[in-house]
Amino acid sequence: MHNRECQREGRGVMCPSFRITHDPAHSTEARVAAFKAALNGDYGDDPFGDSRLAAAMDLCVSCKACKKECPSAVDMVLIKTEYLAQRNETHGVSLRTRLFGGLPAWLGRWRRPARWLALMRNALPPVAWAAEKWLGLTSRRPLPPPAAKPFTAKGPFGSGERGDVWLFADTFAQHFDPEIAEAAIAVLTAGGYRVQIARPAPDDPEPNRSLCCGRTFLSMGMVGKARAEALRVIAALKPAIEAGAPIVGLEPSCLLSMRDEFFSLGLGAEIGALGKNLYLFEEFIAREALRGLKLPLKAPEGVKVYAHGHCHQKAFGLMKSLRKTLGLVPGLDFELIESGCCGMAGSFGFEAEHYQASQQMAELALLPAVRAAKPSDVIVADGFSCRHQIKDGSGRKPVHMAVLLRDSLVPA
Repeated sequence: MHNRECQREGRGVMCPSFRITHDPAHSTEARVAAFKAALNGDYGDDPFGDSRLAAAMDLCVSCKACKKECPSAVDMVLIKTEYLAQRNETHGVSLRTRLFGGLPAWLGRWRRPARWLALMRNALPPVAWAAEKWLGLTSRRPLPPPAAKPFTAKGPFGSGERGDVWLFADTFAQHFDPEIAEAAIAVLTAGGYRVQIARPAPDDPEPNRSLCCGRTFLSMGMVGKARAEALRVIAALKPAIEAGAPIVGLEPSCLLSMRDEFFSLGLGAEIGALGKNLYLFEEFIAREALRGLKLPLKAPEGVKVYAHGHCHQKAFGLMKSLRKTLGLVPGLDFELIESGCCGMAGSFGFEAEHYQASQQMAELALLPAVRAAKPSDVIVADGFSCRHQIKDGSGRKPVHMAVLLRDSLVPA
């Protein structure tokens, strides 16, 4: 069925690459056709190394919008992951792919050198030039350095009047934005929950390395490594799964990968139980508000909030939860930004050959809306990539929903 919803503009997210190129070759339909051609043998003995398939997949940002917006419910993320996995198997894995995919692993082992290298690369143009020449990392935007101190809180925290909640602090909250995890703890404990921090299981082979959902590995087609990370997560969360306790995540691409891609990794029956317990932060807050949660909140004076939704939030229908949670702050003036993909899309916006496309996607709606906001207004964006795209393109520093709610708490 050729409905060509992926070749339209206006409301929605699909398809970011078509929206900037207006070329049907850069649409979901064309990618599916190219993938089928590869499977059918139309591209010869090396179908997954064929330049035609590579060209079709090149500008896909794995936004997941096609899974929701396409009447055929095409799972382009799964298709692209399989394409990359097959290509990696026959042509090897490049150094840049290993760097991006293995981000959580090498941050856990070489965090301080990584911070030093990122700061040096950002401060010295010759180093940025060399990184672009030899690794393909664009010199036209800064690399986000790890925070001076990672998130290391062990917990538990809070009274537990409303029960236990497990907080899954992803790689980005652990190493880049520990304030977000700390803010989530403040909000959840203010609501009467006891917050347990998800940590590696006692028999984990790397007990000192933080948990990771495996999203970065999956996005690079490194499926085996992604599966290994997922198994670590399942082992760590086994007590929460057995207790039926809610597990709250902070990064949309991370939490929603656990709810979605984990099912395709062949991880066992526990995946179904895990999926039922997973909530994005504002999704959990909105749900609990319907069950009597009363947070002591007050809107900051003279502030309007503009909220941008991560593509995966939109693909999973979670913008309603975002709106409901903003509505819990009495007197808060807020507006959801009508935008598609931010264009950063994980590593996509850092890749030299994709920098321009990344910026074009952001300029379709998101960055103009952010620039139109007053200096006193607050920009909310839950996605790590989204926040950095907004900061790089507008100079504005967005905050996570957890930070906004923490800053809106009335002091006890």
